[in-house]
Amino acid sequence: MTQKLDWQKLFDAAEQGRKNAYAPYSKFQVGAAFFADDGTIVVGGNVENASYGLTVCAERNAINAAVLAGKKLAAIAIVVDSRDPTPPCGMCRQVIAEFAGDATPIASRTVSGKEAHWTLGELLPHAFRRSFL
Repeated sequence: MTQKLDWQKLFDAAEQGRKNAYAPYSKFQVGAAFFADDGTIVVGGNVENASYGLTVCAERNAINAAVLAGKKLAAIAIVVDSRDPTPPCGMCRQVIAEFAGDATPIASRTVSGKEAHWTLGELLPHAFRRSFL
């Protein structure tokens, strides 16, 4: 990582993603911000769809934007409006594993400030990786 990770700045960006999330069905707005190794922050929010299977999580929206911008992911922050910090869902964990290593830090914060921290390897210890193909 060439830039110093500022978790507060990353959480602030994730909160902006949460505020812009489109969640009229679940009312569960989530924001995610990815910190790239060059210091760039890429933000995403969940976007729901009336056809529920077409909903895309905040983490996947942010990672897709980061990949398309040519960024290498170094850390992930998530902000949720829930009682407890929420880790990425299983689908998001697998997508993150495609573009980040097991030591990649992931942190989740509630809007009230409660936090939890993990590594990708802790959340997805046996990721399906390209080496299996």
